[in-house]
Amino acid sequence: MFSTHFKSAIDLVRAFPNEETCIKYLETIIWDGQPVSPYDADSKVYTLKDGRYKCKNTGKKFNVRTGTMYHSSKINLQTWFLAIWMVTTHKKGIASTQLAEQLNVTQKTAWFMLQRIRACFGVENYNELDGIVSADETFYGGKNKNRHNNKKAKKCKGRTWTDKVPIVGMIQRGGKITVIVTKDTSGDTLQPLIERYVSKDSVLITDDWSGYYGAKKHCEHRIIKDISKGYKHDYDPETHTNDIEGAWKIFKNSSRDMYNHVSRKHIQFYVDEFVYRYNMRKHDNSDKFNWLQYNSGVRTTYKSLTA
Repeated sequence: MFSTHFKSAIDLVRAFPNEETCIKYLETIIWDGQPVSPYDADSKVYTLKDGRYKCKNTGKKFNVRTGTMYHSSKINLQTWFLAIWMVTTHKKGIASTQLAEQLNVTQKTAWFMLQRIRACFGVENYNELDGIVSADETFYGGKNKNRHNNKKAKKCKGRTWTDKVPIVGMIQRGGKITVIVTKDTSGDTLQPLIERYVSKDSVLITDDWSGYYGAKKHCEHRIIKDISKGYKHDYDPETHTNDIEGAWKIFKNSSRDMYNHVSRKHIQFYVDEFVYRYNMRKHDNSDKFNWLQYNSGVRTTYKSLTA
């Protein structure tokens, strides 16, 4: 039986010297050693040759890669495992150009691998929050004043974000964060998110943006006003949004340092990556690697990414 605790990339390489050891690891971490059909979880499974299995109810053949991020991939599992290790252990993530150089693959292949991995990061997002919850919105995109004249967006001052993508974040004090890319920051958009992800017995803390008005119908809502010298309110010192503001700073710093451009279509993938890294920050690297492998059952096609 192999160990699932790795202290470094060298430990990882030593633990998985060939394809067979990688397959045995996946069968243990995903199936707990007992094959489960991706086509019918209740079906009896027949064991075939070369690591393949057959679903009795559907008659379809499969292996441990089927229906996962590895589905139909021509990249060997050792390379995949090393890529996952690098992505999950880097504090700010890794660019496709850097990953391509480290794995000796093309940039196109590295980008596709990264997008498949990012599609699995959503397991740590969309958490139901309670206790003291801070909420705030931010906008992804460079400053308009820094663009060339022919690329400047018109009428984009303040919260008119025609050139940026709105993102809403909610964080439980001392707990996890939930971050969602939205179409806007209106009350019609924010209120359903609050009702979905913030429990009724929570204390919600926000700034005085009108999109949060009405949250008091769902839970206790405390509003603070942001002025030039700090927050102004009549509540106790524990009423603040420093936690979500700190999370935004980490998100923007990592995004600015690692990625030159992120399309609107794929921003949620990058947000999920940030959330996974943030929510798993107190876990060791082995946990980050193993947890993603356990939740690798998300198939992503190249066509869906480039359509």
